[in-house]
Amino acid sequence: MKKHKIGITGQAGFVGNHLYTTLSLREDVELVPFKRSFFEDQEELAQFVIECDTVVHLAAMNRHEDQNVIYNTNIKLVEDLISVCKKSSATPHIIFSSSSQEQKDNLYGNSKREGKERFIAWAKETEGRFTSLTIPNVFGPFGKPNYNSVVATFCHKVAHGEEPTIINDGEVGLIYVNDLVKIFINTIFGDQTATKIDKNSFEVLIEPNHYLKVSKILELLNKFKKDYMENGIFPCLEDHFEKSLFNTFRCYIPESHYPVKYTKHTDPRGSFVEIARTQTAGQFSFSTTVPGITRGNHFHTRKAERFAVISGKARIQLRKIGTEKVINYDLNGDEPAYVDMPIWYTHNIINTGEEELITLFWINEPYDPEDADTYFENVE
Repeated sequence: MKKHKIGITGQAGFVGNHLYTTLSLREDVELVPFKRSFFEDQEELAQFVIECDTVVHLAAMNRHEDQNVIYNTNIKLVEDLISVCKKSSATPHIIFSSSSQEQKDNLYGNSKREGKERFIAWAKETEGRFTSLTIPNVFGPFGKPNYNSVVATFCHKVAHGEEPTIINDGEVGLIYVNDLVKIFINTIFGDQTATKIDKNSFEVLIEPNHYLKVSKILELLNKFKKDYMENGIFPCLEDHFEKSLFNTFRCYIPESHYPVKYTKHTDPRGSFVEIARTQTAGQFSFSTTVPGITRGNHFHTRKAERFAVISGKARIQLRKIGTEKVINYDLNGDEPAYVDMPIWYTHNIINTGEEELITLFWINEPYDPEDADTYFENVE
């Protein structure tokens, strides 16, 4: 099978990382690695575009105290990309991340609008293919606080016990990063409806799929903190936005929050421990694991999951996809405790004791071995 070669400028950024990791799960894709330093080395950048069937141009500056620096930086990135394509006679399909700001009178918006115009001219001149995606405000896991979105800033502050400030309680149009990634992928493979601008240039105007006031977002996050962080209660995960916001929020919870010890009630009959309270449907299951055995080594892209050790000794390990840092939690059934699995973290559980390990699991969707939400990868 011939693989489609895709390169992403800005692959280490918020959207770029999500797009890169999602594409890495496909067998019909070969990812062409990109480094920020390529824009400072014309030969490296030229080799990059030559190798690609599609280049997704996400690299851009969003914030700086001097708006002229933003404008000049973003225009230069576009010009550098066009220049090496012309010199190397490369005509990959270039997909450009524009912004809803392009219709507003600010230098960031101007850089996006003018960048799009220069790509259109390149496609007309060279018979290359160009598609512009006009993107609204994006939120999701791993966004940078005080940079990517108000959601990232509020999630970080609420999860760390800080008090966010609402400067303007207006209505915000948002799209969840997983939904945006689907649009990018559909555009790459020709499955996305686009408006024709010119002979070889197209445009996709992406509308927000959620509209909320800033105060409503903060209200939901404070509720997650009270119910989930303080009382261990999973919220209702039936609404797409609330589930997306919850999965975003969980990725900002400090590592030190886990493991969370249960309250153990003991009387002459024995003991009782409440494992989970939920406001949503889900599946409970348990496993026994013999000493030295590891279970798991997979990750989820949307599911919430809890591991509760009720007997024996265990080490639970997590590692964010695309990173090397392994987080270790040691649990003992003598003091029952749980650890919840954030999305995009590969995780496992190891029996580190000399006796059988008993673990209770809760997941908000029934287990399905054919479900594309679960992907296998070793933690270490």
